[in-house]
Amino acid sequence: MTKQVTHFPKNDNGNGWSLMLEPRSPKPALVGEHEVDWLVIGAGYAGLGAARRFAENRPNERVILLEAHEAGENASGRNSGFAIDLPHVIGGGKDELEGSHRYMALARAAIEYHETQIEKYGIDCDWAKRGKYQTASSDRGIGELLEPFAREMEALGETYTWLDKAECDKQLGTRHFKAAVYTPGCILLNPAALVRGLADNLPENVTLCENSPVISIDHTGGIRVTTPGGEVRAKRLFLGVNAFAEKFGYYQRRLLPCAANASLSRQLTPEEQKQMGSVENWGVTPSNAFVSVTMRYTRDHRILMRNNIYYNPEMRETDRFLQKIRAQHQRLFEERFPMLPDVDMEYTWTGYVCLSHNGSPGFGEIADNVYASVCQNAIGVTKGTVGGMLAADMACGVDNELIGFMQSLGDPNKMPPRPVLDLGVRSRMAWELYKNRHEA
Repeated sequence: MTKQVTHFPKNDNGNGWSLMLEPRSPKPALVGEHEVDWLVIGAGYAGLGAARRFAENRPNERVILLEAHEAGENASGRNSGFAIDLPHVIGGGKDELEGSHRYMALARAAIEYHETQIEKYGIDCDWAKRGKYQTASSDRGIGELLEPFAREMEALGETYTWLDKAECDKQLGTRHFKAAVYTPGCILLNPAALVRGLADNLPENVTLCENSPVISIDHTGGIRVTTPGGEVRAKRLFLGVNAFAEKFGYYQRRLLPCAANASLSRQLTPEEQKQMGSVENWGVTPSNAFVSVTMRYTRDHRILMRNNIYYNPEMRETDRFLQKIRAQHQRLFEERFPMLPDVDMEYTWTGYVCLSHNGSPGFGEIADNVYASVCQNAIGVTKGTVGGMLAADMACGVDNELIGFMQSLGDPNKMPPRPVLDLGVRSRMAWELYKNRHEA
């Protein structure tokens, strides 16, 4: 049976992370007919991790990696540039804490993997272990979100520092926050630069084909995938396509395609840096990501603003919408940094993320000789990477304790059909925005 794929990634041209980099020549698109041992679809964190691991586990076998667009231009290169080592939500019971330790082992394995590749290939992606600040901007946010987070860090035995308002002002250069919890293990980076570097330094037995969207997939008598320019027959298939997995016929009614918008300011002048207090580069994740703003102060003295996580099943946005978002980000910036009245947003873009109702990823063998790591719940740098690596180990029969850790995160649960789903998701998100408006 042949499955036609008709919905492809479509991104705006405003991704500041890649526009700041030198131009890159993409790898040639797939042409002609090929037979391989392993086929990987999607050159994001999961696909790149899987392709490298297949090649390492089976150095004498051939791997083809298909990317619909160009490496670093899709969702993997459009996030806020955090490699997060801690779970966002931690339960207080014994089982929940054990689950958190497994989660941290997975995230830290991904960080270690990236550090190895960055050192080996000299990948310049502004990788810096700067930690992150979990912030609250209201007394209610401190009591309901930040204080429980601090207690959970203590229960996990994790190092953290509590910052009061005065210390937040000093460390972050803005008077917007009332308190923060600093944890040291998070990495800050340019995500587009990292993805480019990983894609351009794959093992010799991996062939990356960019601008090669899959238009059909047939499992009759094996795996046969067609692109506009060619065809691949493979013994085994790995999907690292996040919410697009539904378009391939998998995880039906289990994935929530969402979007988030980001802007990067122009570079601050030396005088403007002094107005901020000459602070060092930092990363802020708000206590409630649906309401407040994720921010970065980059090493080259730009400020990133990201907000508006919202349901977007078509994974499409318009230029007119982005113009409104840029104006919104400019207003949010001015509220947080009134001492910088002449700093404008230079780049604005949309990135797409995949969530599940229960927060679980799609991982493992999902059909005969078909493996996946999708639905990273907005933590793709770490969870996507390790998911791809572990799915490759599973497919190759490699004994790896972390496979069980990944499986312990569960599977995405099934949801109602559309349009009931659309109404329910949008209503729930609207309620979350209203209920937590004190953190805006």
